[in-house]
Amino acid sequence: MPHPLEQLREDALREIESASDEHALEAARVKYLGRSGTISAWGEQMKTLSKEEKPVVGKLLNEVRTAVSAAIESQTGKFRSQKESGALARIDVSLPGTPREIGALHPLTQMWERSIEIFRRMGFALADGPDIEDEWHCFDALNTPPDHPARNEQDTFYLPDGRLLRTHTSTVQIRTMQGAKPPIRVISPGAAYRRDELDATHSPQFHQIEGLYVDENVSVADLKGTLEFFMRELFGADTAVQFRPHFFPFTEPSLEVYVKSKALKGGERWIEVAGSGVVHPAVFEQVNKARDDKAYDPEKWSGFAFGLGMDRLAMILFDIPDIRYFSQNDLRFLGQFG
Repeated sequence: MPHPLEQLREDALREIESASDEHALEAARVKYLGRSGTISAWGEQMKTLSKEEKPVVGKLLNEVRTAVSAAIESQTGKFRSQKESGALARIDVSLPGTPREIGALHPLTQMWERSIEIFRRMGFALADGPDIEDEWHCFDALNTPPDHPARNEQDTFYLPDGRLLRTHTSTVQIRTMQGAKPPIRVISPGAAYRRDELDATHSPQFHQIEGLYVDENVSVADLKGTLEFFMRELFGADTAVQFRPHFFPFTEPSLEVYVKSKALKGGERWIEVAGSGVVHPAVFEQVNKARDDKAYDPEKWSGFAFGLGMDRLAMILFDIPDIRYFSQNDLRFLGQFG
């Protein structure tokens, strides 16, 4: 005579197989495997069995539970497959697909990444600093006298507490020298702010990469070699580079950098792209005072610095006629750089 558990298994499997939908299948699961289900009740009865019956009934109970669980799982898979097939059958493959917009890096970001990659290959490390600065880091440490036009409220964004929005990322160079002894070789990408009227070529917020290299016996030749390599990597191997004398209070001598390349629109004319020069000894003296040592002794150390406008370089490289396009979030413009 078959054991009641064997009959229970047959009844359960028959009911599971005949379940018409997921709700009926869930009802069968609760009936047999739920906390108060029939199979679970047999588990509670095990403690009342004799020592001889327990191994036999226990083994059979596990077989029944496994068989019922497998049947429920199999039937669940069938219902799921039927539901998915029904959903697919309702799809009209003749309808056009939903368009997906593919994003791209902003042209200024592309310009930054290309420039940083070139300087990294020359051994420059990245340095960063605050956008809100004090006058000493922005002007005094850079040999800029109190009567210099850049320090007027008409040219610089001053805050009520006397601090200001940095007018260049040269402030990061000063902070780097304060925190580290020479030799150093860093670039400082970031935003800068000046009271310029917004038009096609000017913006009150713009972006720079400034560089600083300090070591023994650094000369103008090192400066020229570095910037010539950068310009030719950026604009093409046939790029001509020219250095013209200029004046900056924090460098002596100071040089403006011009390029001419057939790869650029109007490539037969010279275009000004950067300012540069040999670090003025007065800058080293200011850093020494702040550090309270002679780490940057101008008799031992020399260096060069340069500043590149990322907005201007991107406008030249990508032939962009208006700096305002960078901040207007117009997808018709940004989509061209994917």
